[in-house]
Amino acid sequence: MSTHRTVSFRIASEKVDQLDALAKSMDRDRSYLLNEAIDGYLAYQQECLAKIQEGIAAADRGELIDHEDVMKMVRSWTKHPTEQRQRKTA
Repeated sequence: MSTHRTVSFRIASEKVDQLDALAKSMDRDRSYLLNEAIDGYLAYQQECLAKIQEGIAAADRGELIDHEDVMKMVRSWTKHPTEQRQRKTA
């Protein structure tokens, strides 16, 4: 069983009002919603860090993509579909 500690921080009063309104509509208290938000934030940050570490490990193994190949991929995302069709038929 985990122990609980109290943490205090400053937040804009408008956000507290929004938080309280949301808590009331969900029949929960403010602490519940704050804990849910922090759990989500921590999970997201841990996932980001894991992906960064995974990328660094891949780079250390030499698993890299050439810059020009990346740029070709990016350019393919930004071309209008009709431009791509015209280019293929030309």
